[in-house]
Amino acid sequence: MRDFQRPGRSVAYATNGMCATSHPLAAKVAVQLLEAGGNAVDAAIAGAVLLGQCEPAMTGIGGDLFALISPPGGEVVALNGSGRAPAGLSAAAMRDAGHATVPLDGPEAVTLPGAVDAFCRMSADWGKIGLRASLAPAIHYAEAGIPVAPRAALDWAMHQDKLKGAARRHFLIDDSAPRAGQIFRAPQLAEVLRRIATEGRDGFYAGEVAEDMASSLQALGGTHSLQDYEDTRSDYGKPISGTYAGVDLLEHPPNGVGAMAILMLNMLSHFDLSEMDPFGTERAHLEAEVAKLGFDARNRFIADPDHVSRLEHMLAPETAAELAKLISMKKALPFPAPLAEAVHKETVYLTVVDKDRMAVSLIYSVFKDFGTGLASEKFGIPFHNRGAGFTLEAGHPNEAGPGKRPMHTILPGMLRENGRIFGSFGVMGGGYQPIGHARFLTNMRDFGMDVQEAIDGPRCFFENGKLLVERGYAPEVHQGLADLGHDVVVPPRPIGGAQAILIGEDGVLSAGSDPRKDGMALGY
Repeated sequence: MRDFQRPGRSVAYATNGMCATSHPLAAKVAVQLLEAGGNAVDAAIAGAVLLGQCEPAMTGIGGDLFALISPPGGEVVALNGSGRAPAGLSAAAMRDAGHATVPLDGPEAVTLPGAVDAFCRMSADWGKIGLRASLAPAIHYAEAGIPVAPRAALDWAMHQDKLKGAARRHFLIDDSAPRAGQIFRAPQLAEVLRRIATEGRDGFYAGEVAEDMASSLQALGGTHSLQDYEDTRSDYGKPISGTYAGVDLLEHPPNGVGAMAILMLNMLSHFDLSEMDPFGTERAHLEAEVAKLGFDARNRFIADPDHVSRLEHMLAPETAAELAKLISMKKALPFPAPLAEAVHKETVYLTVVDKDRMAVSLIYSVFKDFGTGLASEKFGIPFHNRGAGFTLEAGHPNEAGPGKRPMHTILPGMLRENGRIFGSFGVMGGGYQPIGHARFLTNMRDFGMDVQEAIDGPRCFFENGKLLVERGYAPEVHQGLADLGHDVVVPPRPIGGAQAILIGEDGVLSAGSDPRKDGMALGY
């Protein structure tokens, strides 16, 4: 139990249904859909689409999503709503133009947006009250406007200079980022959502909206065609899983990086975390070392599902055992040069559980802040830069190529014990996400933390040769990590964010929401 004389959050409890996400209005809308007779899928779509207006630096209908769906009494399914590269994309052409990596802010990085098709497919296959009902709240608020929340305002202001051309008209007010409390309206988004509500996926991937996206990208030098948009489809797969301390961690398969979270937990199982200080030097060092080895495996093996050949090797306990032997608790390992070209922190996550205990774990992103910083001329649809997840290394399984899906950093998670799904969770923060998944589970399993405590604790993250250590760690931990050879840096923003709902055996739902974001856990 937390110390009520200190700032903090209590675990949220409910019995009927619950949503945890990064903006209060999105949580409220999701719960309203549940109260109106919708199920977890209906509510998740409503909340997620609204987040595109609440947090446009993080996500939007021009982006991608992954989801895990746990139907009552059924097997968990994985929905891959990540788009593919256009048919005209060529890694060789980028190399010939002098690029060593996929340009982050150009049309070369714009893969086709897969989220809208995934929303439509989820609603048709699993929803209860229809897509029109799920989109109605976002349509209303896009026209009426939403007061900008404090964390969203911070992200907006930090990256407003990245916005170019049409994106400045659509996402700034008087050519400046909106301040906290200022009303942001997006009438062009409302119009697009109305078309999707009426016409389904064709309201986005065909006709005037698709023409606006394709022509805007072609004007910028992109190869995107109307046929590329028409061909965009989400698809289903089976989750991958690994077991830690009796709990199965379910992750989305490649091109997501859930396999890295499983590999990290397999490595951590060779150490006794419960004997360590949860927020001390020893555990922080161990996590950093395990993450380095996990990143190296990710960069070698994770790619488009049709090009992944060594997933079983990455998930094998024997692989983790051999990697764990490389870790010294007295000295930091060097880090191999990354093959995947970009790391991002810009994502939203949402989880919903309904009265029938259907659970949805959904993550939705435009990759870097505001994606490429570009948007379509008429409708202001943001162009994400997920294609920056490709490598330009010739022959690599994740080499950029036509029709391929890039390696993705976003991943939804679920927890299962004795055959029962008891947790739906996600951790935002780009490359931190698999580390965050492992940390969330070990916080609960090894240190006995409740769902909110497991989210609240300070974080550290090895990125680009630096060990980012939040201010929540004691100064002696910062120094101890430096003494072990880590290049310690305090990050300018908090590391990621997390949301989670647990389903008790008694039927009670408990949830936590990360104070690093604007959101909350809300139930009824």
